[in-house]
Amino acid sequence: NATGPLWDGNEVWLLTAGGVTFAAFPKTYAVMFSAFHEALTLLVLALIVRGVSFEFRNKVATSAGRKLCDLCQFVGSALAAILLGVAFANLFRGIPLVDGVRQGTLLTLLNPYALAGGVLFLAVFLLHGALWLAIRTKDRMHEKAARAAGVLWYVVTILAVAFLAYTAIETPVWSNYLKTPALFVVPALAVAALVAVKPAIAKKRFGLAWIASAVMIVSVTFFGVIGLYPNMLLSTIEPATNSITLFDAASGALTLKVMLGVVLFFVPLVLIYQAWAYRLFSGKLEVSELIY
Repeated sequence: NATGPLWDGNEVWLLTAGGVTFAAFPKTYAVMFSAFHEALTLLVLALIVRGVSFEFRNKVATSAGRKLCDLCQFVGSALAAILLGVAFANLFRGIPLVDGVRQGTLLTLLNPYALAGGVLFLAVFLLHGALWLAIRTKDRMHEKAARAAGVLWYVVTILAVAFLAYTAIETPVWSNYLKTPALFVVPALAVAALVAVKPAIAKKRFGLAWIASAVMIVSVTFFGVIGLYPNMLLSTIEPATNSITLFDAASGALTLKVMLGVVLFFVPLVLIYQAWAYRLFSGKLEVSELIY
């Protein structure tokens, strides 16, 4: 009920990301979706299970059925978080590509670094979710969510430090930052946002803590993207010849101009709408609002 009115709007961003990639960088779209087809299939199934559990929970008459929906909600959400972490970690580390074809099996993608990314993403999303619960709930549930957020902050901090160190060993992501020190503002923003979460929790300013957590998530994403530049898909096999760069994958000039116009017009509108929706549903849940 705390996130029910917003879940479908949030997932639209995943569809938008796929659509924009297809239009602006078709080669990247084709190779990436082919290379990650098993993981993406699991991700889609997890999101379907998650969505169905939201919409059918209030239509189930028995407590056993509602508990099953709760279990599906947990499994679908956790699996989606882990798979996104595994996918991003593999993008940072590189994929065994030869002429646009992934070599190896699904187990190739489940390397230790990728699994570490999955664990980190799960912890980050747990923290983000706990903060949202603290904003939306009252009494015992509020206190439980607040305590969980306080503990999860330490978990995320430890995992993030370990993952950044692992990234320096396992990937070339840091090389762009060492070449252009001004870029360190991006990881610095991520660190500052994470640090800001803790005092906000201590002062019970959970809205501020949630915003700081969101800034951290966005900053970490851009940290990896900037570190990969100009590569969009880095290959671990002869990277110089098998990696797919931004320039290799881009559509024609006209398509990119049209896409830029569409993005500049529609993205601000969607952001304004979502900001309004979050503000609308940011108050404490009342019994009359328990529709899920």
